[in-house]
Amino acid sequence: MSITFTKMQGLGNDFVVIENITQQFIPSKETIKQIAERHYGVGCDQIIVVEKPRNTGTDFFMRVFNADGEEAERSGNGARCFAKFVIDQGLTDKHHIIADTKSGKITVCLQDDNNVKVDMGVPSFSPKTIPFLAPEASLLYKLDLPDQLINSVQIGVVSIGNPHAVLQVPNVTTAPVDQLGIVIANHPRFPEGVNVGFMEIKSNNCINLRIYERGTSETLACGSGACAAVAIGRLLGLLDENVIVKMHGGELQISWAGMGEPIWMTGPAKKVFSGNLTLK
Repeated sequence: MSITFTKMQGLGNDFVVIENITQQFIPSKETIKQIAERHYGVGCDQIIVVEKPRNTGTDFFMRVFNADGEEAERSGNGARCFAKFVIDQGLTDKHHIIADTKSGKITVCLQDDNNVKVDMGVPSFSPKTIPFLAPEASLLYKLDLPDQLINSVQIGVVSIGNPHAVLQVPNVTTAPVDQLGIVIANHPRFPEGVNVGFMEIKSNNCINLRIYERGTSETLACGSGACAAVAIGRLLGLLDENVIVKMHGGELQISWAGMGEPIWMTGPAKKVFSGNLTLK
């Protein structure tokens, strides 16, 4: 079977985007892993599959798969790439697009400067929603890490349509992202796994951030992770409404008015190349 695809990236967080409207693509776990493999496949952090809308009031259904083949709820950087893709491919003439995802609707807007602004929805801090095993909601939680150099860490937890844990560090350059990221991402208190953000606060409107993504490892950038870090920082009274988030791949603008309000992300999305792929 041969399919057409487009390789895209948002701040170095790279995606293979496949439209499943005019062609037939069955995203099995093994097929996803084959495409995402960087030596023998196309190579990417995640795969986005664009489908016809399943509900009225939406324009498309966006599916997101991690490199390990598991389907994720959504992706912030992926949403920006998705928007640029459907417009460039002529699948829509709208610049204000509503897409359904596994965890609900998102709204994406292509701006005049070619950046994409995304309504990532209202952050949820309920442990049940994330999901995170805790007797009650709290600003911070102590997470025990047996058999690690650090016995425990203090984390904030939030759902941006997908689960995130955020811990504050003095310096992201020296933060043990690989060592602690995989342990926290697979911690038993997160039944569905979790993305892990390491946040260094530079000022009340600027942070440095590194992200360890479940099912992938550390990525150059993570849109929902940037939103999660700002939400936790705001909740702790450390950040203002508008924050620049600096990651290895570049910067995102995050804006959040506070509890009960949607969180907005603005940043670039770029096409790398298109091609045809023959699947086994």
